Amino acid sequence: MSAEIIPITPAPRAALHEQVAHRLRQMLVEGRIPPGAKLNERELSIDLNVSRTPLREAIKMLAAEGLVELLTNRGAIAVELSESDVLHTFEVMAGLEAQSGELAAQRITEAELNEIKALHFEMLAAYTRRDLPAYYRLNAAIHNAINAAAKNPVLAATYKQVNARLQALRFRSNQDGEKWKSAVAEHELMIQALTARDAAGMRAVLASHLANKLDVVLEQLRAASQPSTTHASPAKA
Repeated sequence: MSAEIIPITPAPRAALHEQVAHRLRQMLVEGRIPPGAKLNERELSIDLNVSRTPLREAIKMLAAEGLVELLTNRGAIAVELSESDVLHTFEVMAGLEAQSGELAAQRITEAELNEIKALHFEMLAAYTRRDLPAYYRLNAAIHNAINAAAKNPVLAATYKQVNARLQALRFRSNQDGEKWKSAVAEHELMIQALTARDAAGMRAVLASHLANKLDVVLEQLRAASQPSTTHASPAKA
């Protein structure tokens, strides 16, 4: 695990645990800490070049966000959502995304639209390189910018809380080449709807975008839960 992690540079103690939390979120989202895995404090402390105190504060932050679970006398583990959890969470998230899109189309400023377009072009470049981590960070920035353009602080707070639970699943949903291509096409439609200030169109494309994400995520979860048949029969030539 340590070979893939960039150590955190020293910072004022008040901000250090937030930096650690940010890095841990990335590791959880990108699967470097897989669902159900225990967060090994000793290894993480070495890998991130921080002491146990800010690391534990960061883990508590992630527990409050629903990304990790604190177990008595067992430390923390990365949350593993059941199919039922996924269905319920995506159901709520689809409504939040659609509402964000509709309000953003009505309220977005020209400066906000230009920023989203710039992020979109960067995201397309990452897609062309097949750089999934960079693509996903830009993708998330676009969705967050759309949510911010809706200018509803209650919606923004709820969106952030619910979306945190789905980040790892949304990241993995792009590992299928055709599904990833379809997601990029849907982002093109978002840009078109925002530019046209088409509130109904923006609501529709975001609702569809989340529904398609859910289909991919459920397909992946079900495939992962199937017992391996590798040794069930002799390999065919």
